[in-house]
Amino acid sequence: MGTNKATSVDGNKTLHAFFKGAVVPMDEAKVSVMTHALHYGTAVFEGIRGNWNEEKGKMYIFRMREHYERLIRGCKILMLDIPYTAEQLCDTTVDLIMTNGHDSDIYIRPLAYKSAEVVANLKLQDLDSDFTLITVPFGNYLGTDILRCCTSSWRRVDDNMIPTQIKSAGIYVNSLLAKTEATLAGFDEAIILNQDGHVSEGSGENVFMVSGGKLHTPRIEDNALPGITRDTVIQLAQDELGMDVVERSIDRSELYLCDEVFLSGTAAHLTPVVSLDSRDIGTGEPGPVSLELQKMYFEIVAGRNPKYLHWCTEVTPVSIPA
Repeated sequence: MGTNKATSVDGNKTLHAFFKGAVVPMDEAKVSVMTHALHYGTAVFEGIRGNWNEEKGKMYIFRMREHYERLIRGCKILMLDIPYTAEQLCDTTVDLIMTNGHDSDIYIRPLAYKSAEVVANLKLQDLDSDFTLITVPFGNYLGTDILRCCTSSWRRVDDNMIPTQIKSAGIYVNSLLAKTEATLAGFDEAIILNQDGHVSEGSGENVFMVSGGKLHTPRIEDNALPGITRDTVIQLAQDELGMDVVERSIDRSELYLCDEVFLSGTAAHLTPVVSLDSRDIGTGEPGPVSLELQKMYFEIVAGRNPKYLHWCTEVTPVSIPA
């Protein structure tokens, strides 16, 4: 199992970051304690996976362009004026991975943020912006291959409070509270309801439910993030398994009574949920739909399925000295 701890060193190689328009050693990529984003959460980010294919000696970045297109949409909402297109951000990412010479799975974290060194200013239009990018070794995010979840007492924020269709830094306080509550209570993950009491998402994942031979998932209008992995799962279920996929409001009790539940996300991949609130889901074991979709997903993101290589960006890292 890998580690989730970001470090300036990967093995015996010093990692680099993209910071203030240049590639610099990770230890030099630092911001001031006056930085606006540090005080107010004025930032948007993405989580992108680079999956190492040992047989080919190559990295496969999964649906990178779609992630950067979502980041740019977030920049528009928070008035983050960064001078890069999605294509330029993709090129910068490939260059940084090659520089860092990774030879294991990685997490790619782009961050656009309000870089102005000022406090007590709540006017987005007045504040300078910047962009930074890091790539770090990354293993099993959830720390387990199956999940035992609880329903969080914290409700998902509403889009009229903070936009829920982008990954803004400030909104993740909501996720942190839910995840912390769940893990302190002995569970692996939280399922968060929206203000109307319908299922919204996990702390960092979309929710899927198998019931009546169909795959169900909360509507985006229930304040679920329009996840890139979510979209992938929907397409695979429809095209490869021939399943009907229904996007609708889902009640908490439906999860207790359905056949299968799983969570999906870039960091979490596709992970089965075997219990919720100490109640077994289905047989209490990962179900056949979850396992089949999971198997397909892992093959695709590692560049092993030729049909879906168009979703992957292939990178051959260049090893550099320590």
